[in-house]
Parts: sequence; structure tokens; C-alpha cells
Amino acid sequence: MKSIPLLITCLGLACASSFAAAPTKPNIVIIVADDQGYADISFNPYHPKEVATPHMDALAREGVFFSQGYATCHVCSPSRAAILTGRYQQHVGIYTAGEGGSGLALSEEIFPQFLKPAGYVSAAFGKWHLGLTKEYSPCARGFDEFYGFLGRGAHDYFNLSNPKSPIYRNFEPTNDAGYLTTKLTAEAVNFIERNKAKPFFMYLAYNAVHAPQQAPQADIDRYARLFPDIGRDRQILMAMLYHLDEGVGALVKKLKDERLFDNTLIFFLSDNGGSKAMSACNAPLRGFKQQDYEGGVRVPFIASWPKGFKGGRILDSPVSALDILATSLAAADIPAPTAKPLEGLNLLPLLAEGKPLPARTLYWSTGSDDGWWSVLSGSYKPVIYRDHVELFDLSNDLRETNDLAKVMPEKVAEITGLHHAWLETMTDPMKSAAKEWTPDLAKKIESKQERKKNKNKKPEDADLD
Repeated sequence: MKSIPLLITCLGLACASSFAAAPTKPNIVIIVADDQGYADISFNPYHPKEVATPHMDALAREGVFFSQGYATCHVCSPSRAAILTGRYQQHVGIYTAGEGGSGLALSEEIFPQFLKPAGYVSAAFGKWHLGLTKEYSPCARGFDEFYGFLGRGAHDYFNLSNPKSPIYRNFEPTNDAGYLTTKLTAEAVNFIERNKAKPFFMYLAYNAVHAPQQAPQADIDRYARLFPDIGRDRQILMAMLYHLDEGVGALVKKLKDERLFDNTLIFFLSDNGGSKAMSACNAPLRGFKQQDYEGGVRVPFIASWPKGFKGGRILDSPVSALDILATSLAAADIPAPTAKPLEGLNLLPLLAEGKPLPARTLYWSTGSDDGWWSVLSGSYKPVIYRDHVELFDLSNDLRETNDLAKVMPEKVAEITGLHHAWLETMTDPMKSAAKEWTPDLAKKIESKQERKKNKNKKPEDADLD
């Protein structure tokens, strides 16, 4: 009889120990910046003097920074479709921002739908840009909560109660006020507070630093005093970037305060390269948003999960926004889909075990109306704009200044064949004339471009990317 209390005590300790050691699914957070330049993060040694992003830098130092991280498109809506599906957006006919803004096919399963059966609560905050109507909205696609805007392209940062472009809470328009970047951060922090006892997934898609050029006047004035020589556009962009960086800092602080940071898998990236129109800096890369040069598709890309892998590293393996879903499912021990296989890679073997990624080819294509396509095969990357063909070897020409197309025509032909074979497996564009630009489409494309420039176009059709 005397042994019974001891037995109970031992069993209790064993159960407590077992409970403490039980695996807990990680929280998953994706932070997407909009049009952030590759050098508009001070972790990048090429950043200009005016760039200071201490919170992004801290996340990069504590986590893993991928120096060769890619978006799947040089404009935003297609690349967002790829993040949420883990598949090339061209599978559902999305080649351009306008096509993606019209709606991501309802037949496609997206991030929260994979996580919900495993007990995750999910929220989307910010820019959606994957469908304008109720059936396409985040809360109709598996998210439990949504605060943000559905519309295409830019949104006013101060006018949050415009009935023509409302800020929604779930399905209902709001009548909010404030600075949008700050509002999105507050919503994200509040979501963590309310859901800290369960595994959660957060898709925080800032519209900063996308046009329009808007920031609190006091911050613009501060950058004007500190850097009077950089120009007004750049001063405003830096004020916008300041609030974006503050948002990253507030989110990480909340996770740390709640002791959730170590078991939260965080991805931070931009949806495409920095915009020339916004005076972004993509140094040392060539090009900007709306181009397939590295400056249009290579983006700041960070991963952090202290419980899952060691931080404090810079990795040069090419990674893609496609990889985020595959990695997240693996981290949560959720089987990957088989009916529509993911096209991203699970990065955990690389991140946790140091195993090299398998060789693969990455593709970019924006259809006939835009006319850009590119492929990364090994270190070789052709960049094609309509009938202009270039070839670069990124292993010794990161700036894409040495065109090898004329001296290596066989390499161009080889990779062009890969592109055509890949494109054959993709769906025709939702709106564009064809999958590829050809000379006989030139007049039609030029006519369409002129129509886009028409000053009488409807407001909802403006700034589609």
C-alpha cells in the first residue's frame, strides 16, 4: 500500500514529462512586402546611406537570409497566387497582375485550407489582389479572419473608408481611419494576442511600399532633414519603409513577449523587385519591377524558426516563393497534396540539416501582352523581352551586363526548349492573347497598351500591379 502513492507520483511525473515533451505544431507567419527593393533593406551591404531597417535586419541575423531568393513574377498578383498555392500561377491562367486581380481559380486549394484540418486558425491582413468579389475573398477561401482590401494594385494609405475601395473586416466594409501600414500591424498583433493558445497561420501582406507615395508628414520631414540630397520621392519611400520595418519589429516583439517566437516559422519576402517609379533601389542588380532581370524578380527573402533550424546564416542556394507552402506543411507534419502536387521544395533539409537542394529550373513568364519570359537553369539565365534575347551567367555576372546570347546560341536554344516544354503544361492566359509574344501580335499589343494609357479608364482598372 505504501508503494501506491510513490507509483502515482512516478506516473504523474512521467505523464507531465511526456506532456512537456509532446511536439507542438509551429505557428506560421508569412510577411509580404510590396515592391520592396533588393537594397532597400539595410542587411544588404549595397544599401544606400538612407536605408535603415533595424527590425528586418534583426530577423535576418537571427534567422536565415537567402541571397538568391526569388518571386515567381515581376509583378505582385501572380507572385501572391504562387505563395498561396505552392504552384506556378500559370496553371490557372494567371500571367499578369490584371489576370490575378480578377480572381484566383476557386478550384485551387490555398494555404489555410491545407492547415485547417490540422487545427490551425488562419488570418489574412492587407492586400489580397486575388479576386474582387465575395466568393474570391480570403474568408471564402479558408481564412478565419480578414482585414484588408480586395482591390487591384495600390490603396490609399490614409483614406480607409472610401466605399469604392473599402477596407474589409471579414466580408463587411469598415469605416476605419489611420495610416494603413500601422493599422495592419495592429491587427496582426491583436490576432496573436487572441490566438496564442493554439497554432495559427498569419498571412500579413502589407501594401507598403507600393504606390501611392504616402506617409505621415512628420516622417517625410524627418527624412528630408536627414537626407536632403536624395530627392522627395526617395524621402517619402524611406518614410513608408520606416513604418513597414516598425511593423516587422512589432510583430516579432509580440511573438517574443508571448514566448511564441522560437516555435514560429516566419517567412519575410517582397512580392517582386523594387519599382523604378517609386525610386526603389535594387543594387547590385539590374532592372526593376515589371522586368525579368534580377532586379525585377530577386527579392529580400528571410526564414526564421529557432526551434526548427539554426539562424545567423546567409545561404546562396536559389529559393523561390513556391517553397514557402511546401516547407510550412513539412514543418507542421502535414502531408503534401498529391492531386495537384506542389512545385516548391521543402527547404527544411537545407535549413536544418545542411543538405543541398536538388537541382531544378525556375521559370518566369508574363504571356503575350507583356512579352517577358526568363528561365534560371543552373547559373544560366536567358532574359527575353518580345524579340530581344539576352543570356547571362549569374555565377560571374550578377549585374547581368555581359550578354552571351550571340556567343552561346546553343545554350539559348537549350534553355528555350525547356521554357517551351514547361509552358506547354500551363493553362492559356485568362485575358492575354496567348502564352507567348510573337511578332504578329505586336500591333494588337501596342493597341492594348494605348488603351491602358487612356485617361478616361475606370478607377478600378488603374495600377493593376
